[in-house]
Amino acid sequence: MKKIKFKDLIIFEDEDYIAINKPPYVATLEDRASYTNILMMAREYCETAQNCHRLDKETSGVLMIAKTPEAYRHLSIQFEKRKVKKIYHAIADGIHEFDEKVNTLPIYPGTKGIVKIDFDKGKPSRTVFTTLEAYKSHTLVEAVPHTGRMHQIRIHLSTLKAPIACDDTYGGAPLYLSALKRKFNLKRGTEEEALLKRFALHAYAIEFTNVKGDLQKIEAPYPKDFAVAVKQLAKHRY
Repeated sequence: MKKIKFKDLIIFEDEDYIAINKPPYVATLEDRASYTNILMMAREYCETAQNCHRLDKETSGVLMIAKTPEAYRHLSIQFEKRKVKKIYHAIADGIHEFDEKVNTLPIYPGTKGIVKIDFDKGKPSRTVFTTLEAYKSHTLVEAVPHTGRMHQIRIHLSTLKAPIACDDTYGGAPLYLSALKRKFNLKRGTEEEALLKRFALHAYAIEFTNVKGDLQKIEAPYPKDFAVAVKQLAKHRY
């Protein structure tokens, strides 16, 4: 993997917070399988940096980092009280018309880092889904989680028969250009690769109240792989 420069990830910074556009495949916190992580890079940039929340390793998008203990507490309280609005974009298998569709199925952490729906032991969970764009075989979906359960968006979409593309853990299928493009020719002797090598989930925006009491909204542009997938879906929708 190409060496990542933390400065290049920054999409917002003031005296209290740094917001980055986290690339996929980079862990938020220390990960035994990785030689680097966002927290380590952030502390090389700002010694007092603290992650205010986390994103799964494969998930890209906006991630908030506090520069001072006071700023960290300020945002942590908002997370605890569910006052922070997080907006995700996902590419889901199939065509779906979600109009603020609410999913409240309880989530229980199972074995090997996989969650399941469990009405007896699961924790209350709530996600709201809205269709942004429907294509020939997939749907670009906005997901707003009101709770912060592990893999919440992924399993909630799966239970709606709209698993995230390339999320084989929860039933998503690989997204191939050959399935979209009518006259697709693959070079002889080569094997087609999926448009994304990870599940298609991006933390698009976050809204919170800053230390001064003003409402702050920060958006993170799509990374290259997600942007290419959306472009190809739009290009070959018919």
